Amino acid sequence: MLQRLHPWNTRIRSWLWWIVIVAIIAALPVVYDRIQTENTSKKVEFVFDYRDLVDVAALQPNPDAFIQEWLGKLKEAGVQSMSMYESTLSEFKSSRRIQLFNANELSLLTGQPVNLQQNYTNLLFTSAENEKALAPIIRDTFTRLGYEVRSWSFKEQNGLVIEASPDQALMKPMQQDPITMQMLHDRGFHIVPRLTDALPYDSQVTEQLLSTYSNLGVNRIIFDGESVTGFSDEADRGTLTDFANRLKEHNIGIATIENLKKPQKGIQKLSYLIDYNVVRLYSLSEQDSSLSPATISDRFTLATKDRNIRMLYLNTAAAKDLTKAELTNSLDNLVRSLQAPGHAIRDIEKNGFTMGQAEPFQVTDSSLQHYLKLIVVIGAVAFISLLISYFIPLLMTPAFILGLIGAAGLYKLKPALLEQALALGVSISAPTIALILVIRKMQALREANSDLSAGTRLVHTLIQYVKTAIISLMAVPFMIALLNNISYSLVLNQFRGVSLLHLAPIGLVALYVFLYCGDSVLKELRRWLRMPITVIMVVAFVVAAAAGYYYLTRTGNSGSVSSIELTFRSLLENLMGVRPRNKEFLLAHPLFMVGLFVSLRYAWGRFFFIIAVMGQLSMVDTFAHIHSPVMISLIRGLLGLGLGLIIGLVAVLVWQIVERCWKKWSPLLEE
Repeated sequence: MLQRLHPWNTRIRSWLWWIVIVAIIAALPVVYDRIQTENTSKKVEFVFDYRDLVDVAALQPNPDAFIQEWLGKLKEAGVQSMSMYESTLSEFKSSRRIQLFNANELSLLTGQPVNLQQNYTNLLFTSAENEKALAPIIRDTFTRLGYEVRSWSFKEQNGLVIEASPDQALMKPMQQDPITMQMLHDRGFHIVPRLTDALPYDSQVTEQLLSTYSNLGVNRIIFDGESVTGFSDEADRGTLTDFANRLKEHNIGIATIENLKKPQKGIQKLSYLIDYNVVRLYSLSEQDSSLSPATISDRFTLATKDRNIRMLYLNTAAAKDLTKAELTNSLDNLVRSLQAPGHAIRDIEKNGFTMGQAEPFQVTDSSLQHYLKLIVVIGAVAFISLLISYFIPLLMTPAFILGLIGAAGLYKLKPALLEQALALGVSISAPTIALILVIRKMQALREANSDLSAGTRLVHTLIQYVKTAIISLMAVPFMIALLNNISYSLVLNQFRGVSLLHLAPIGLVALYVFLYCGDSVLKELRRWLRMPITVIMVVAFVVAAAAGYYYLTRTGNSGSVSSIELTFRSLLENLMGVRPRNKEFLLAHPLFMVGLFVSLRYAWGRFFFIIAVMGQLSMVDTFAHIHSPVMISLIRGLLGLGLGLIIGLVAVLVWQIVERCWKKWSPLLEE
């Protein structure tokens, strides 16, 4: 029965390969569109946290002079924008716009007994200008929140009484200080407001606020807190939708902050509603602002080049230097990182960027893309069916048919889930099939001639090295075409299943090596089950488990990296412009070369491929980082292959020397 079906399976497998090739050709225009999109946003914006500057200045003998001095230095260093949080009474106090008094302090000020029946917040404006600018803001904010606000004065100094306890009043946010915003605008800075979702959404107030922003040239805002403005009441009142519409009317976009523990609630929907007028932002923390200028510069350069970051956010903080008995800050260090000796701006401009207000990507979306993606979907189902065929040939055709039916259903119900599932399936299939084919080829060559010369073995090794890489990289056009949506580039949506991608090919190749390289699967399974367990096997299993755990901890963005490896990475980046992955060119690719060379003479050489498949899946995984430009990912993979080839050739030479020495000396050792 199986022999009768074999010709049909072979023919159908050939047809599936042709479908895969046609799908790859169909994916190429989509890949081109993705590259065109990535080339549209080339302006990089440095944003400084103005609140941090105020906090540092508050510890200086002359705060206002300190602020003005450093605004000039930051402007000269290349900082174009200032970020401003929503104001609070506490912040107005720090900037000396108002004086605040609780019940006890009011008693001392007025010389009257403490009113035991009241615990209100009293404030006095420090100038007529401050009163004119801030009184309406404070009054409107607290009135909207349901608190009584009334006027009072003391010794010809006007103020307000807010019938809320100081602890309550100090927590309430209100719009940014208009006096400071105007001052920063006059100094030539762009304003980047930071908004919260802390107060009940008011459509009229929001419109007034955005109009103020527009008059000051604001074109982008950042959100502060767990959710975006308007998220809390979206379900009941449609507030997020209203906020999005008003942003579009004023042509104001948003920024998403990289590497937050959790995405800000509502950010995905808001981004969609404003037609993805969004840029990505990297924030340098207060702690990291004290790193060396060269390290900070490297971070900024890599963020813009490798991760499509277009806003770079600078923080600072005051610190105590007990050895010098002085208060210090990182302002000077940040300036030195942007200019000499860090030269961040120079290095960013070398990569083809210019300094200016960050702009969103202009999405290139050809009219044929919808139809091309349909072909890619069919090709992806065929690719996954091919993987199944190398393990269970009888399931190849049913898998293809059922896969098409399931894809059609998901396309209607959950298209995003379909795209991600197929992208994951193809990314697992390509490197696994590539290794299976090379195992078969090496086995056939060895059985045809078990005594191939070293030169012939090397030629076959080089051919299979290139062929395997090509088959593995066949997954890339599928991944790009299936996930070609700006939401992935902005990391508003993410490719799922990275851990499975790092494990599945290794497990499948191991399964094939252990069970599919003998006379039959059942015979090999019985042989392994009957094999007595030795201490060496137990030790090997423990070592493999530990290595696997370490391997998994290194995958993804959360993996920890030693300081030595960070230095090595920086060296590679500076030497080559794009850093190849260490595990590819230092381990997996050279091991694959040795495995190819050895397996042409020894059957046990196939066990090398279980580890070597890491290099193939790692190349595919590079393109799963969709926020990285396609060309950067391609260069990274090709550099890894090139360096891996060089190191692999050296490893093959060492193996050949060891092999010859063993043949010469082993008889002497036996004697």
